[in-house]
Amino acid sequence: MNYYCNSTKRLTLNNTSARFSVLNAIVLFALIFCIGTSLDSCGNLYSENNKSPKTIKDSLSKDSVKARAPLILDTLLFNEQLIKITNGDSSGRWPVKTAYPDAGAILPFKRIVAYYGNLYSKQMGVLGEYPPKEMLGKLQGEIKKWQAADTTMEVIPALHYIAVTAQGSPGKDGKYKLRMPFKQIDSVLSLASQINAIVFLDVQVGKSNVQTEVPLLEKYLKMPQVHLGIDPEFSMKTGKKPGTVIGTMDATDVNFVSDYLAKLAKENNLPPKILVVHRFTHAMITNYKKIETHPEVQIVMDMDGWGAQSRKLTTYREFIYKEPVQFTGFKLFYKNDYREKNSRMLTPQEVLKLKPQPVYIQYQ
Repeated sequence: MNYYCNSTKRLTLNNTSARFSVLNAIVLFALIFCIGTSLDSCGNLYSENNKSPKTIKDSLSKDSVKARAPLILDTLLFNEQLIKITNGDSSGRWPVKTAYPDAGAILPFKRIVAYYGNLYSKQMGVLGEYPPKEMLGKLQGEIKKWQAADTTMEVIPALHYIAVTAQGSPGKDGKYKLRMPFKQIDSVLSLASQINAIVFLDVQVGKSNVQTEVPLLEKYLKMPQVHLGIDPEFSMKTGKKPGTVIGTMDATDVNFVSDYLAKLAKENNLPPKILVVHRFTHAMITNYKKIETHPEVQIVMDMDGWGAQSRKLTTYREFIYKEPVQFTGFKLFYKNDYREKNSRMLTPQEVLKLKPQPVYIQYQ
């Protein structure tokens, strides 16, 4: 949207001949109209919600986002894509029947390929393992592989950053978790902008909870390109230390987060948020049938297990396929998928044979 009009022509009056052509009159009228329109636009910019001049930059940013997003959801294409990603499943589970998402939804129009990790650790994932330039280059290489494997769906990059990490020691608050400083999150946002990637902030609550941890990230979740992940593996409701047993979350936890994101999207006129929920055991998510969906939030149940190909595929079928929520994801490990004898990482072509097709792919 342009907030100004630009003219490269000058109007001149010939006082000697005192002639004023019809053409010059038309041009003059157009110039006056253009200036008036610009002032009106600026006036609206200042007066909207009583914003001060300091917030003009924010308003322009939000307007530019709205300009890029579709004004009306393409429901026909949405339905076609849903049917496509079911991969011919005839069980009746997929596609999941939910309300249409709000305009600007990423899924199921695009497939997301994400790099996961933490900038403080080379052990938690590829995001922090390599220097930034090398890491971004590797991610773009994976994007090309997925795009070649399925040319019918656009593939977009993402950085999935662990913003709250579970810890083996209690810490000052006794909650066995560590919140990353905002400067680190800012660094990830800056890296993502270099390749037009979206960002996921991941939360491992330890002995804390999503009700406490997620709202602390609100200033980032208000950004249209920032989404969220929650990891039940490190939700220690049993009181055990993280890493000693696999944790759990209930539908009430997922619903709190989903409700929170939906409210945030409504109040800030944002396109739908994506919520990634990690899962590789049955007990990691309880009461899945009670998980609620919203037009403002797109929920991805992400198969998060590592190991031999057969076990990963079985995990997907048992805990993702058989307990449908909305969309699905699949995690690939550069190292852990090779730890067992004769094991390897699945190829994009192999993953795309799954029913339903994952629309979110994560590399660790």
